Amino acid sequence: MAADWTAIEALPSPRLSDLFGNDPDRLARLSLDVAGIHFDWSKTHLTADAIAAFEQLARACDLAGKREAMFAGEPVNVTEGRPVEHTAERGEGKPESVQRAAAYHARMRAVIDAIEAEAFGPVRHILHVGIGGSALGPDLLVDALGRENERYDVAIVSNVDGSALEEAFARFDPAATLLVVASKTFTTTETILNAQSTISWMVEHGVEDPYGRVIALTAAPDAAIEWGVDETRVLPFSEGVGGRYSLWSSIGFPAAIKLGWDAFQELLDGAAEMDRHFRLAALHENAPALAAFADLYYTQVRGAETRATFAYDERLRLLPSYLQQLEMESNGKGVTTDGRPVGRPTAPITWGGVGTDAQHAVFQLLHQGTHLVPVEFVAVIEPGDILDEEHHRLLLLNAFAQGAALMQGKQAEDPARSYGGDRPSSTLLLDQLDPRTLGALIAFYEHRVFVSGVLLGINSFDQFGVELGKEMAKAAAKGGGDFDASTTDLIRRAGLD
Repeated sequence: MAADWTAIEALPSPRLSDLFGNDPDRLARLSLDVAGIHFDWSKTHLTADAIAAFEQLARACDLAGKREAMFAGEPVNVTEGRPVEHTAERGEGKPESVQRAAAYHARMRAVIDAIEAEAFGPVRHILHVGIGGSALGPDLLVDALGRENERYDVAIVSNVDGSALEEAFARFDPAATLLVVASKTFTTTETILNAQSTISWMVEHGVEDPYGRVIALTAAPDAAIEWGVDETRVLPFSEGVGGRYSLWSSIGFPAAIKLGWDAFQELLDGAAEMDRHFRLAALHENAPALAAFADLYYTQVRGAETRATFAYDERLRLLPSYLQQLEMESNGKGVTTDGRPVGRPTAPITWGGVGTDAQHAVFQLLHQGTHLVPVEFVAVIEPGDILDEEHHRLLLLNAFAQGAALMQGKQAEDPARSYGGDRPSSTLLLDQLDPRTLGALIAFYEHRVFVSGVLLGINSFDQFGVELGKEMAKAAAKGGGDFDASTTDLIRRAGLD
């Protein structure tokens, strides 16, 4: 039976200014400090009554039971009959799964030690090919944490567009390059083609044993071995680790070798700290739960179709792209776990950018447009640069002022110069951007997705929606496929028939 949303749909729509004016304790009740991150939801329309209504819905949906089932390694991915084991990668989960993940991590560390000892010869460049979760997570980690690290030059290539691969080739010496192929099934068309082209590039430049310079990251070791990778250079991960949840596994190899193993372990430790918070904290003081409650309030009560995340730190510029896959691939579903139509909005469209750039591009719509867009600001107290401190001071003041302006608005005689205000935002303020805190931040987003999925009655851990277009592209590549007139004409015009 579908959960009863009546109490939530009946929630009033007060103005943010009234909520602050009527409740002197609002900030304290709607802010938390967890794992080096300060969370502030006071500028959202969450109230004590709204939180209580969501807690009641959570009980009806057995959120606590489903949360424990996930950590216990039960097959909560019901459509595929699989457990969900990404938390085991950071030591929180079914003991057998935690033990297996630890063994896989030890294997990865041994390979990294061998590379550092030049068992592969001099290696200066790491060319990682993957797509989706096999690229977005590692790319975020390397870009956020590895900018000043000179251990290895890492390129992460996901696009099948040859221009992306050629850009890496132009930078790298093939004789000093290690090819890392990341694919859960080791059948991903784009990834395998990019890997084959990289092997050809090595051969063309005189590398005698290119397959001896390949590391495979996969949940299908046999397929990698059949492709040509030696068993000793295959780094497995569990079938229960979904692609968009996989950066904690061997998929995180480029980050581990770029940043060093200690940093990778700190990343896991930070995520585990958020895991424990999510598992043990009451919902009214549980960061992932409160964030999900706010998300659901705006989609279900206010009809918001999008949510925007703006990183006020250049090092987190890839965070919005990472969240797009995590949130929309997880909860962009139209049926419940028992195959019935959901009957209500599910995931909002996730988008965003980097402050202060975005202020001069899209904030016009946020302040004065006709769409209600809940905004999330992510900022870091400790600067990532050594320039005049005025740079970072101005950056943070812009982030905080934008949230205040969205809420307060400003009236003017000229309607074109008026700001309606009452526009919601939340703020995530990190003490510093280090591996531990970034691990906690990413785990927070994962659990937030899980809470929303449970309350909506959907499976956040399958992604069948990505398959149809891929299947049709494969059919077209083989000269088949039953296409409409427009698609057939486009194929013909491009000379692909």
